[in-house]
Amino acid sequence: MRVYAISDLHLLGGSDKSMSVFGSHWDGHFKRIGADWRARVTPEDLVLLPGDLSWAMKLEDALEDIALVAALPGRKVISRGNHDYWWNSISRVRDALPQDMYALQNDALNIENVTLCGTRGWTLPGDEWSKEDERIYRRELKRLELSLDAAGRIAQDRTLLCMLHYPPLTEAQKDTEVTAMLEQAGVKHVLYGHLHGPSLKGAFRGEHNGVMYHQVSCDGTGFQLVEII
Repeated sequence: MRVYAISDLHLLGGSDKSMSVFGSHWDGHFKRIGADWRARVTPEDLVLLPGDLSWAMKLEDALEDIALVAALPGRKVISRGNHDYWWNSISRVRDALPQDMYALQNDALNIENVTLCGTRGWTLPGDEWSKEDERIYRRELKRLELSLDAAGRIAQDRTLLCMLHYPPLTEAQKDTEVTAMLEQAGVKHVLYGHLHGPSLKGAFRGEHNGVMYHQVSCDGTGFQLVEII
């Protein structure tokens, strides 16, 4: 089993929104992703999608986008991004997913030799942080703790992967409460997205304190999957 990742597909969610407003490189972006996906992924492989799957505001409007992803080869695991407004009740989301497609929230999942956990995350502490940022950040830390604890109970000797949407590490590669939790839990690979355009230049990719970090926003990967394992 090979493990791939890609995030921020930003499918249309039943709207007429076009991603080309963010640059001509977004023209037909999902067709290019699909072509790469079908060329590389087998039914036994695993594809991880950490956030911003669809622009839909309601689950019903996201179903067409979910079906587009589900029709591609391999098993899929999704987690929530900041634009996934359609993702409200985790039970409703899971009930709506087709076979071989899974949603992570406050828990962990074993698939063959890997254990998956994660949460959305939030903007890291900084000069322009608000009280609301503080509240959401603390909530996401608790959700990450719940997911890591669940992973610890089931992982045994499997490789531990964590799906985040927001970057867990600062541009200056300074440690955060998030990275400390990941290291303590024994996470081997972290996948994150959220960043686009010029922000991608400051994204950290590589090993830090024994953890491999993968930036997988689709426009940062040339609209191709990133092979993690």
